[in-house]
Amino acid sequence: MTETLIIKRTKEGILTIVLNRPEAMNCMNLEMVTSIKKVIEEANFDNSVRVVIFTGADPPLGKKPSFSAGADLIERKNFTDDQVKRFIASVRSTMFAVENARVPVIAAINGYAFGGGIELALSCDLRIAASNALMGLTETSLGIIPGGGGTQRLPRIVGLAKAKELIYTARKIDAKEAFEIGLINKVVESDKLMDEAIRLALEISKNAPIAVQQAKFAINNGMECSLGIALPLESKAYEITIPTYDRKEALAAFGEKRKPNFKGI
Repeated sequence: MTETLIIKRTKEGILTIVLNRPEAMNCMNLEMVTSIKKVIEEANFDNSVRVVIFTGADPPLGKKPSFSAGADLIERKNFTDDQVKRFIASVRSTMFAVENARVPVIAAINGYAFGGGIELALSCDLRIAASNALMGLTETSLGIIPGGGGTQRLPRIVGLAKAKELIYTARKIDAKEAFEIGLINKVVESDKLMDEAIRLALEISKNAPIAVQQAKFAINNGMECSLGIALPLESKAYEITIPTYDRKEALAAFGEKRKPNFKGI
């Protein structure tokens, strides 16, 4: 059986996870969903990983590219109601794991991203899309609602009214509109997508790993709180960076007019 994920690593600490079911538009079956969670959980304990990138495998000849066209409905139609509930719980748990990964996560959206596919992208910290990408939470057209966090993450990113519009209508939008509403960070030509994702990952990975991790923790958790709670949370996250080797190395490098050599300790 073909693996549902392809894992790639670079010496700079970039872990690329390729959704690998191109014959099925990289749709998410149960194997893929559980595999994503396992890879993220392992990465959380691998201090050499600085940034994670998700993208979709290249399509078969003559087919259009997909990041992920959502859940595998062929698999789903054979599920009992109980199995559907369990599958959705697995999806929700996996998206939560991605959102709370120790390091920043980038979605390189290389084509169609519908349903669970765009929910995966919403769980990432940053999103870059190819100019030919098409995306949307299309579940209401299938008699269901987004179940992998889409009803909650989309309004937090694009605003309540726009999220309601997109979910109620099940509309598919192109990369240009997605950029205009703040759903994605950048649009590039399809042949430049991975180069841009890696460039961004390298820009992140050159910084102090513990500082980046604590910044992510403070942002993600502080956004859900009042300022009275969020600011002390930021203060506690800052305090974690104070005794680190990297903070002292940054000060030394500044004084010596050189680039710091961060070690993540």
